[in-house]
Amino acid sequence: QGINPTGSFKDLGMTACMTRAASLGVRLVACASTGNTSSSMAAYAGRAGMKAIIFVPYRQISAAKLAQALDFGATVIEVGDTFDEAFHLLRQVAAEMDLYLVNSINPFRIEGQKTIVAEMMEQRAWRPPDYIVVPGGNLGNASAIGKGLRELKEMGFIEKVPKVVVIQAAGANPFFRTLQAGARELIPVEKPETEATAIRIGSPANWKKARRVLEWTGGFCESVTDEEIFEAKAALAEDGVGCEPASAATVAGIRKLVRSGKIERHADIIAVLTGHQLKDTDYVIRHRSAAEDSRQRLRVDANLEALRKALENVLAVPA
Repeated sequence: QGINPTGSFKDLGMTACMTRAASLGVRLVACASTGNTSSSMAAYAGRAGMKAIIFVPYRQISAAKLAQALDFGATVIEVGDTFDEAFHLLRQVAAEMDLYLVNSINPFRIEGQKTIVAEMMEQRAWRPPDYIVVPGGNLGNASAIGKGLRELKEMGFIEKVPKVVVIQAAGANPFFRTLQAGARELIPVEKPETEATAIRIGSPANWKKARRVLEWTGGFCESVTDEEIFEAKAALAEDGVGCEPASAATVAGIRKLVRSGKIERHADIIAVLTGHQLKDTDYVIRHRSAAEDSRQRLRVDANLEALRKALENVLAVPA
């Protein structure tokens, strides 16, 4: 999904949502965000000539995503320490201040995001996989995928329904905890912690919809550590596939589930990578060791002798 206009899956839902806003004559749109929703809303608001106001937790989103929103002309309000605090405050003032809310509680976001399923199935000649695996934050994506699958099945485009699997970060896994406990109500995480900032959400708004999707498809939820996410991201990068940390949670979850036997080793799986590699470049730099830096980043004096020596050293190391 990193090839979308603002680099994440959010564009699928935002284009539908903003089209609806324009049809209503809306001039002021708002969202709370961990980063991707904000940059997507800001871009489409700019295109539509609307004013965009974004609520984000203070110093809790990547600099790259913040830069996108600012570059597209949005006003950014940093409030609270978590997405959940920012979202709660926005919902309290939205009606009072006449703000059109474009978070995934807006049904037009789900309508747009469900199109990813049609895109997947068309590319596969309408042959569904065994599993569709997605990272889970506010759980709008899982909800949208479930809606898309149900509609394709009802219209006869697909014969079977793949199991939808949601992967959450261990420090921000309220959905996983709720399902594991068999609880009827959400077990929130008050202070969610993970370096995968796009899914650092402790009280997902769409958890009930997502649970219905998992029940209908026979899917489930898994939780992975930040270390497992880092290892998966590194494995993807080695294969020339870039993504942001939250996207790598998908692959981390698949690896864990295959090792445990919960997903069959030879299963047909679609792993959804939700955001572009450049969405969180700070993460990449932060996780580089001194040894890696000394091997890959060379400072060479601007003369041929020094350059030749440096290149000889590089070429002496096997690829």
